[in-house]
This record gives sequence, C-alpha cells and structure tokens, in this order.
Amino acid sequence: MLNQIENECLRECNECATACLQCACACLDEEDPKSMARCIKLDLECADICRLAAASIARGDEHMKAVCALCADACQSCATECAKHAMDHCQRCATACQRCADACRGMAQ
Repeated sequence: MLNQIENECLRECNECATACLQCACACLDEEDPKSMARCIKLDLECADICRLAAASIARGDEHMKAVCALCADACQSCATECAKHAMDHCQRCATACQRCADACRGMAQ
C-alpha cells in the first residue's frame, strides 16, 4: 500500500506524462513545428521518464528514489522550456511538469 506522498507523486507523474504527450502533439500542429523541436523532444522525454517513475513508485522499486530524482530533473527542464511558449498547451504542460518536479523531489529525499 502506498503512503500519501507516494500516491501524490504517482498521480503527478501520470498527469505530467499526459500533459507532455498532449503538448508534443499540439506543438506538431503549430504553424512552424520545427521551431518547437526542443519543446517536443523534452515533452516526449519527460513523458517517458514520468511513466517510468510512476511504474517504479507503484512497484516500490529498490531504485525508486533515484528514478524520482531523474524525473524531477526531466520535468524541470520541460517546465522551463514550455514556460517560454505562450500557447495554452505549453503553459498547461509547464504547470504539470513543475508540480511533478516538486512531487518527485519530495520522493527522492
């Protein structure tokens, strides 16, 4: 059974992965998707790492804290990049990534 901190982090990881995938797809639909290449790449990387962190938390893996530390770093990078763009999908992603980064930092300690 997961404790409250683990449950919160698991939820934030799943929400962040979803926001990142939605952002990447929306960026591809922008007028100039090439200008969004870094955002798209970070979205996809962040989503993958968030899914890994969620699985690690759910299983109570031995390296869960290290995975969460990596997830916090990936989420922070993605949040910083997405925050640079005015589009709603990027702003929603930046918010989700920041919440996940904060939750994962708490798990990594």
